Amino acid sequence: MARILAIDYGTKRTGIAVTDELQIIASGLTTVNTKELLKFLKDYTNKEQVELFLVGEPKQMNNTVSESEIHILPFIDNLKKEFPNIPIKRVDERFTSKMAFQTMIDSGLKRNQRKNKALIDEISATLILQSYLYSK
Repeated sequence: MARILAIDYGTKRTGIAVTDELQIIASGLTTVNTKELLKFLKDYTNKEQVELFLVGEPKQMNNTVSESEIHILPFIDNLKKEFPNIPIKRVDERFTSKMAFQTMIDSGLKRNQRKNKALIDEISATLILQSYLYSK
């Protein structure tokens, strides 16, 4: 089987998480400078087989689309062009940043370590991926 790759897209940084090949375990992979994201994904898919991209879908509490969606849609268009054979699914990402921060607290990270926004993005991508796996 191939991996599922989750993307927590941000205008500066993007968190990335992947499953194992059996698609059982979600693990944070890295955080990438968003300007280098497509290059990173090309390099990664050349080394690993990816079956599906999950892209976080930011929503407001009333279920309407968040303002940040205007930055994500052009990225998705580019992703479709670059990887026409890999399907893309959207996953509601409400509360993932807050949950990521709480996860950092629960795991005992010190205050200065919890300020690492790249780690928050990576954990958020992992939460997006876990949410999808649970819903399967």
